[in-house]
Amino acid sequence: MTTLEIRDLHVDVTQTDPDAEPIHILKGVDLTINSNETHAIMGPNGSGKSTLSYAIAGHPKYTVTSGTITLDGEDVLAMSVDERARAGLFLAMQYPVEVPGVSMSNFLRSAVTAVRGEAPKLRHWVKETRTAMAELEIDPAFGERSVNEGFSGGEKKRHEILQLSLLKPKVAILDETDSGLDVDALRIVSEGVNRYKEAENGGILLITHYTRILRYIKPDFVHVFVNGRVVESAGPELADELEENGYERFTSAVAN
Repeated sequence: MTTLEIRDLHVDVTQTDPDAEPIHILKGVDLTINSNETHAIMGPNGSGKSTLSYAIAGHPKYTVTSGTITLDGEDVLAMSVDERARAGLFLAMQYPVEVPGVSMSNFLRSAVTAVRGEAPKLRHWVKETRTAMAELEIDPAFGERSVNEGFSGGEKKRHEILQLSLLKPKVAILDETDSGLDVDALRIVSEGVNRYKEAENGGILLITHYTRILRYIKPDFVHVFVNGRVVESAGPELADELEENGYERFTSAVAN
């Protein structure tokens, strides 16, 4: 059993202007994610959902001012970004970055080698990547292209899930993975996430604005995020309420 535990997390974000004061975004987040659980975090724009994902992953722009993040009792905040990945944390970003000059195949093999602690045997690696790419309907020719360079939004998201399937983390944080996907790409990406959860017994933190991805990836828990904290948690029925009524009940309660 793996447990990612977040307690009373407060996070500031550094502004572009070096003279400007940091903005206080997260204001006491409490969340526990166990193996084989899918948690959906939903909330309006600017509520701090992506800040939570970046803070867990260790983005240098985001400073934890108080609170704790632990993975199986180990202090995540004391780990470097690469140590967090090796410990079993994975972040699929809302806007995957391009890495010109580095092929997808080299990037994937280097990442897997770093996480597993040894390079995969070439024959097994070729079979493993071909199988994973076929499941995600990725053209093998993409392996020789630079990371995300010239990729469409859907292609970038498929390659994020390709990384997920090969790295096999303990906990996957998916930041608006459904953003910019057409119906077919949404189905393919969601099926990839479901395969990961079933094969690895992985925990999933799924950040989204919309309920459409939850038709494919069934959440065990839904959390409403408003003004930098979780204001309500329930089962999948909460997503149905949000689909029907939006966030007004929660935003007005916080405002009052």
